[in-house]
Amino acid sequence: MTLNAYKFGLASAISFSVIWLVCSLLVWLFPKMTMGIAGEMLHADMTSLGWQISSTGVVTGLIGWAVTAGVIGWFLVVIYNKL
Repeated sequence: MTLNAYKFGLASAISFSVIWLVCSLLVWLFPKMTMGIAGEMLHADMTSLGWQISSTGVVTGLIGWAVTAGVIGWFLVVIYNKL
């Protein structure tokens, strides 16, 4: 079975964009809870830190994650199809 690298890359970019927006919304609504979760995921005490969320940061992160996820998704399928 051959996968379409372009479609998979696009699906990856869209998926990561949605997750990024949901995560940004959660950070905005529940900053202390999300900081605690982030600390647990990184095995670190991050309670003394704080989030700095801005619309520019959300858009920049959205573009960065979408492009990165799209390229990685595309590359993953190229390798998969070669195997």
